[in-house]
Amino acid sequence: MLKIASIVIVVVVAAVLLFAATRPDTFQVQRTASIKAPPEKIFPLINDLQRFKTWNPFAKKDPNATEIYSGPASGKGAKSAFAGNSEVGKGSLEITESSPPSRVAMQLRMIEPIMARNNIEFTLEPKGDVTNVTWAMHGPVPYFAKIIHLVFNMDRMIGGDFEAGLASLKSVAEK
Repeated sequence: MLKIASIVIVVVVAAVLLFAATRPDTFQVQRTASIKAPPEKIFPLINDLQRFKTWNPFAKKDPNATEIYSGPASGKGAKSAFAGNSEVGKGSLEITESSPPSRVAMQLRMIEPIMARNNIEFTLEPKGDVTNVTWAMHGPVPYFAKIIHLVFNMDRMIGGDFEAGLASLKSVAEK
């Protein structure tokens, strides 16, 4: 009986590992909100990391997190190193591209709770009296992360945070 149970466990583990290998090598999470403000008013709230912090939902998860800014005040090369509680983690954020008033690209490097390097992109698209702001993040999914993603879905894990952040950005921009 023990031998049969051992074989079943080995087969199940092997099936999970094989299934994980078939999962995508990248992930993407994206949310969009319509904000009743011109792109020129919204753009500086994203392109300046200190202003970004005022509406960023991840910054709100630990008000005591430390943050050190370097490089220019805004735009390409602006950097922020942060360390916070287990919800925030430890890492850095750098603006890698800035195209006023339509696009800001960033690189997020996480050190804790798990090593990761992901790309973030904000696009601002005017549509009449509103601007559609899209917050997207994508990155690689190494094999070990594929196993984790079988249980923890990135879209469900951070999609709600993106929605909350865009709602907060909306409230700041529409004032």
